[in-house]
Amino acid sequence: MSEHSALGRTRIAPTPSGFLHEGNAFAFLLTAELAKRHGASVLLRIDDLDNDRKRPEYVEDIFLTLEWLEINWQEGPKNAAELESAWSQHHRLHLYEEALTMLREKELVYACGCSRKQLAAFDSPTDDAHTCRSGNLLLDMPDTAWRLRIPKEVEVNFKNLNGETKVLLPDELLPDPVVRRRDGIPAYQVASVVDDHHFGIDLIVRGEDLLPSTAVQLFIAQQLGLDDFLNATFHHHPLILDEKGEKWSKSAGEGKESYLRKDRLALSGIMAKVAAFLAAT
Repeated sequence: MSEHSALGRTRIAPTPSGFLHEGNAFAFLLTAELAKRHGASVLLRIDDLDNDRKRPEYVEDIFLTLEWLEINWQEGPKNAAELESAWSQHHRLHLYEEALTMLREKELVYACGCSRKQLAAFDSPTDDAHTCRSGNLLLDMPDTAWRLRIPKEVEVNFKNLNGETKVLLPDELLPDPVVRRRDGIPAYQVASVVDDHHFGIDLIVRGEDLLPSTAVQLFIAQQLGLDDFLNATFHHHPLILDEKGEKWSKSAGEGKESYLRKDRLALSGIMAKVAAFLAAT
């Protein structure tokens, strides 16, 4: 055991919506190394609720990439067949729907029928001109999303790996996020926090670009009474950028096969970045 405090369980949570890229590899390797440092087991959770974007080749790429990176995980599917038979998020739909029902009973959600183009006309969904927010649409109307109504200036907090407490204002970071999509499928913000609670995750490693999601999910956890999530340790790592200084995107690897696993030089560079980051942590 290292000098660092022991934690129970962390997770790697890729989405099968495209071939994985250098940013994913960095996050996976960093998570695996932090798990070793803190004595945590690793769960593989594949976020596959979005059937429209899920492809068999993307699912297979996840397993092949983790093997290429020589990352071991102690829990979760070992292949695509196990994902479908036992580990898919679709097996946990009832848990997400229970959470949505609780948010509805607390009157924390409202129906929104706006398209992205219509929403672009507002500064944010909390804009006074966004009439959906006044509750003029029935929640059970077809083809409407549910948005989370977050009170202004409400605070949430979390502790990081150094034991420091960070305070966030979710309504400023991510105002009125979607928690149920227009097709009725629970959205990421609900599914992720419910999954972390369900699997007992107490070390959550994610990119710093997901800090707004952390804030929203902490608020959701408050409302649902998910104390274990509220007490989890969070680490938001810096993003590695491409040669243009932009965030890596799965769209950069569009094609019929993964480009990442063909580049051993890229792997050595990613591992060097992980080592440098850990040395400074």
